[in-house]
Amino acid sequence: MSFASTRHASAPSISHVSVAVPLSDLPEQVLRFGLVPYLVTVGSDRTSRVTSVAVSWQGEMLVAGLGTRTAANVRANRTVTLLWPALVPGQHALIVDGWAELREHPDESVSVLIRPEKAVLHVTRRLM
Repeated sequence: MSFASTRHASAPSISHVSVAVPLSDLPEQVLRFGLVPYLVTVGSDRTSRVTSVAVSWQGEMLVAGLGTRTAANVRANRTVTLLWPALVPGQHALIVDGWAELREHPDESVSVLIRPEKAVLHVTRRLM
């Protein structure tokens, strides 16, 4: 048996730690976790960047202001993730994967519209 098959055979099912969130329930979950998640982006050089953003809803999309480096990452790779840490250790965090679209404004500021594609509530497994 290979290392990979041994590792996967003993790994717990993701269903034990993750619960899918229907996108129709996402606005309620975002309000529960607050309007300041972390935004994870990846640039053209495959370097990830994590930054805190303030979000609001614009129709079915989340909108946030961005700095220049995060905007550059979104230009290079439109796939993004929003992460709301667990409110209390051992409880669920909220993770939302989506597609981003930049909006450049006359005052040279940049915002991003994020269309959620998938959302989960996730509990981090504790080491035994």
